Amino acid sequence: MGVRNACAVGLGRLTSWGLRRVLHRNASQMPGRVTLALDPNAIAHLAPKLSEGAIVVCGTNGKTTTNNVLANAIERSGRTVLCNRAGANMAAGVAAALLPGSGADWAVMEADELSTVHILPQLQPRYLVLLNLFRDQLDRAGEIDHVQDTIVAALAASPSTTLVVCGDDPLSVGVALRAQKAGTEVLAFGIGEDLHLPPDRVPEARFCQVCGAELSYDYRAYAQLGAFRCPNGDFERPKLDFLATGVRVDAHGVAFDVAFPEGGTAHVSAGFGGVYMVYNLLAAAAAAHLAGVDAASFQAALDGYHPENGRLQHFTVGGREVVLNLAKNPTGFNQNISLLQADARPKAVFFVINDDFNDGKDISWIWDVDFERLLSEKDLLAFAGGHRANDVQVRMKYAGIKAQVASTVGEVLGRLGSVPLDRPLYVLCNYSALWPAKAELEGMGERHD
Repeated sequence: MGVRNACAVGLGRLTSWGLRRVLHRNASQMPGRVTLALDPNAIAHLAPKLSEGAIVVCGTNGKTTTNNVLANAIERSGRTVLCNRAGANMAAGVAAALLPGSGADWAVMEADELSTVHILPQLQPRYLVLLNLFRDQLDRAGEIDHVQDTIVAALAASPSTTLVVCGDDPLSVGVALRAQKAGTEVLAFGIGEDLHLPPDRVPEARFCQVCGAELSYDYRAYAQLGAFRCPNGDFERPKLDFLATGVRVDAHGVAFDVAFPEGGTAHVSAGFGGVYMVYNLLAAAAAAHLAGVDAASFQAALDGYHPENGRLQHFTVGGREVVLNLAKNPTGFNQNISLLQADARPKAVFFVINDDFNDGKDISWIWDVDFERLLSEKDLLAFAGGHRANDVQVRMKYAGIKAQVASTVGEVLGRLGSVPLDRPLYVLCNYSALWPAKAELEGMGERHD
């Protein structure tokens, strides 16, 4: 370690100590910003402290949960892990997570898709897990092809990295196809059976990544994920190295059997999620297996996993159950609606949409959310909040649903005062709305697992 890097790391650690111990504030990014300002190659200089290597998790939806489950599983197997658990997924967040201690066995890092080109060349991870690609924050990230180009470039700059890709997603497989031609080793995971679920109204990808013909599907799991193929024979779902079968998705959680590439199977179950969680946990199981985690340790990590980052976090406020989750794009919202509909109880729902920089100023995507599916909900009570509450209210009106505008979760709970306590409240927020809602709920009620 050179003098410049030593000073950068020392000042970064001092910044982290001051934020946590003196100011009692989150230190997931600022220490990394300080470190990178002094040493732009700090991630590369810190990477040798990892005795077994690094795993990077990226994708539009599900990366925080997948990343944290994977980190917990590796820790459960007896190895030490550095991880950006709070979801600070740009280069500064990765640098901050690498600062503690003199060494660790693994780094497990969530990465924003556009930040992979800054993270992979320095970290040189053993594996990049690509969960999915959907339209998201178009005014910041651009169209999907730009995101694909960025990930391909990142892999080209990290030639020893193996890509672990969702083989059911044509857009992710498009990345894998290009990376593989450039020499990247690719392993694929996916669901090997028809779950007989209704297709989303607006799929994210309809056309072949090679010739542009409209894709055919034997079945879909959700959005564009499923058993796809091009009628011209030049593009199809690859052979799945990690295969999920016997899939169960219901109000009690998810379960499936995963088959590994060298043979053998394991049963995976969790008391949370929806069909999208099957993919998240399958990806985590695949990466954990590659990192040498046995099936028992992985399941034990799942059994002990209790979300604390606002993703599928449960609270009790005044005797009423409140479920908080992130929903930041059409696919995420549609999967949350599926999760909500798996709960047979009458319920209330609070949609909170902001348009801050990290959300994306363009929220026209709300018109691609299948709010119409909520018409089947008996006695649904709907509320709209956030900076764009009125836009959400109008979108709900066109779906045939009357929504009241509310400013806070507390205000919604107050309006539900006369409603029986056995009716849960689902709070679905985009990025900048999630943490204020989480803080409000933590101040009002009790988290329960």
